[in-house]
Amino acid sequence: MRKFIIRLFIVILVLSGSMGYVFVNHATSASSCTIASLSAQVGNSTLSYSQVGNGRSILLLHGLFASKEQWNTIMCRLSEMGYRAIAPDLPGYGNSNGFTLRDYALENQTTLLNELMEKLGIKSFDLAGSSMGGAIAQLYAQRFPNQVRSLAFIGSPLGIVDWANSVKEAIFQGINPFIPITKEQFALEISLLFFTPPTIPDSVIAEKVNDYITRNRHYQQVWDIINLYDDILCQGVPTQFPTFIIWGKEDKIYDISGANRLQECIAGSQAIQLPKAGHLLLMENADEVASKYVGFLQTARGR
Repeated sequence: MRKFIIRLFIVILVLSGSMGYVFVNHATSASSCTIASLSAQVGNSTLSYSQVGNGRSILLLHGLFASKEQWNTIMCRLSEMGYRAIAPDLPGYGNSNGFTLRDYALENQTTLLNELMEKLGIKSFDLAGSSMGGAIAQLYAQRFPNQVRSLAFIGSPLGIVDWANSVKEAIFQGINPFIPITKEQFALEISLLFFTPPTIPDSVIAEKVNDYITRNRHYQQVWDIINLYDDILCQGVPTQFPTFIIWGKEDKIYDISGANRLQECIAGSQAIQLPKAGHLLLMENADEVASKYVGFLQTARGR
């Protein structure tokens, strides 16, 4: 029964990305967790974010064409372990609205996130990101080092290695697996993101694909911007924070070899290579990831 609940939860979260799906998280296992859905004015725009728990604050950043709901299970686990977890829909994603195309630049994302944290009155926090969110987290830590207690890459990040061969092969065939415009392309995307792909109803796939077709120009523009950051993580000022890296050994988006390179670029970082795990560790391996991440946070508590 628990496996069924987890797989159903994954399906719901997959659908929460670019369609602005409204999701209220209830029990994800035996214990209950109520996540508040909030919003804040950032400039002339509205930034949506989730929040749960009390204690030391952790800011969680999602990946490309995704949303804050992907963090829900991990947020519940963190709150159970005495932390306050905050996950925004990054500017321009999910339910955050009113942002311009220029706001998708990763440097501008960090500026807007900094404004959010100031509005929330949070002066010091742990910072974690998944995929594109990992690159944003690194840039944030470099720009605002006095605010960050620790840095974590939950799953492989953008900006350290090139696309894996599975992604390149799709692109060579004229398919962008992150902007699927057919049912078959959508299935390819899911197979690349998950170690064990969830089953998604045809009606939901059709709605999702239609969104990619209807707003195709927008998705392509954002994709072009993000690809300007394909080698960003080893550049700039070296990160001087306790740093945690956890990477799926079966990741089909960024090859596991990138974990070693990232660890070399960030001196003293702690790296875990997770077996039988793909790209979206924050969803498919949430319980194990949360446990290992909290273990890291406890060792980094002194900062």
